[in-house]
Amino acid sequence: QVRLVESGGGLVQAGGSLRLSCRASGINFKIATMAWYRQAPGNQRELVARIFSHGGTNYADSVKDRFTISRNNAYTTVWLQMDSLEPEDTAVYYCNTDWKDRTFWGQGTQVTVSS
Repeated sequence: QVRLVESGGGLVQAGGSLRLSCRASGINFKIATMAWYRQAPGNQRELVARIFSHGGTNYADSVKDRFTISRNNAYTTVWLQMDSLEPEDTAVYYCNTDWKDRTFWGQGTQVTVSS
């Protein structure tokens, strides 16, 4: 059974930082591509950052140079370090992976940035 469990969301002032964690189980984590998405009220879910098994990354333009995605295969965990947060970053953040032709999501963690 594939499970993605997020933690680390919360309320922060603009300019602050948060670090999200996602612990994965039920997959061969070291070969899985992992990603963070977010969804703000009234908006579609959008890709924030992705990290490949070889460590390569890509980011949405809106978060480049502010957010950093990383992984530790021994801990089957992926993190999203979010710095210089802006009110526009307010959303529910979801951990994601595609495994054996299926897409899996975590339960989501709320990030709220006050101005």
